Amino acid sequence: MTEGAIYVATGADYRELARASARSLRQHNPTLAIDVFTDAPGEMAASGLFDAVHPVPRLHPRAKLDCLPLTRFARTLFLDCDTLVLRPLGRLFDILERFDLALAHDVRRASALIREGHEVETPHAFPQFNSGVLLYCNSPRMLAFLAEWAARFHAAPDQPRDQPILKDMLWQSDLRFHVLPPEYNLRRVTMLDAWEPLDAEPTIIHSHRLMDHMRRPGAPRIETLEALVEAERAALEAEWRAAERQGNAAFRRIPRGAQST
Repeated sequence: MTEGAIYVATGADYRELARASARSLRQHNPTLAIDVFTDAPGEMAASGLFDAVHPVPRLHPRAKLDCLPLTRFARTLFLDCDTLVLRPLGRLFDILERFDLALAHDVRRASALIREGHEVETPHAFPQFNSGVLLYCNSPRMLAFLAEWAARFHAAPDQPRDQPILKDMLWQSDLRFHVLPPEYNLRRVTMLDAWEPLDAEPTIIHSHRLMDHMRRPGAPRIETLEALVEAERAALEAEWRAAERQGNAAFRRIPRGAQST
């Protein structure tokens, strides 16, 4: 196959999220092949959402690192389970005619979590990249990069996150990669409140709010974009209040209703 998307879904909650994401992807891109790597192949095959279902090679919190090189597509779009696709992908895969890899910046660039855990010191303007939406080629060069990423992660048992390793490797490598605009990995849907009509077309939503019911027992499941936007607005307001009380906000927020003097 030339082009396709893959998910890696282990555990009942993540399998359910993957099915919801795949439905949104299929709705807007009906001819795109979609595969899943999972710990429950029979269950995922029975959903009828996936063109091929593969077992994960081994179970661990970053199983995607072992699955990414196993793609059967020449050009692959990897999506985390907590994503929703809002429109056709268009010519997104054509980026791989020029680049080996395409991905977006991580949004928490002022967080110590993002700045720490690196073997290589880089300018602040070269931040971590989010690994939840990856567009990549199935080429020897790219497969070698993915294999090294997985090997470095498994060799660092005290490092629970894959993104610090990815950032170090991208800085050290001569791999050709493209930084996707935020609408292809929209981590904060509250950005939609600020965008003007001709700014961007949100295409892939990637929000941890979709996992709220997993993190907070009893929380309502978020199933629509409208509910997601409202949940993120409330979470954003609460996060700002907490940061301002603790005095650790990266910058001072301008109060609503403030007037220039």
